[in-house]
Amino acid sequence: MPAEETQPPVTAFMLVKTTPEWLALTVQERVDAFTTQVLPAIEAKTTGVRSRFYDTEFYSTRVTDVWVWEAEDHHAYQLLIDALRETPFWDRYFEIVDLLVGTENGYARTYGLEPVATITT
Repeated sequence: MPAEETQPPVTAFMLVKTTPEWLALTVQERVDAFTTQVLPAIEAKTTGVRSRFYDTEFYSTRVTDVWVWEAEDHHAYQLLIDALRETPFWDRYFEIVDLLVGTENGYARTYGLEPVATITT
């Protein structure tokens, strides 16, 4: 019997722009808002989600931050978005400019190829 094939993780690049309301908060108020409003909502709704955050306001006026969300599957990603939409981070503290969602090396899985990647040392 063939091994059960697992679904590839889902990666979402969430392009956001800060709002004046977010910028009016102190740094500590921003940290508190994230740890008391966003994290508990995510933890209550889903598992198998990891996040990373990138500042881009130095180089772009349209997108000030890129949030990278990795979810173990599409269902976890959908639950993540549902959770975020119930917090002030969605369209109150941040304008969601765009969502770019995909799976790493999807072309390789589709065509049975080894992924092409670069590694430099």
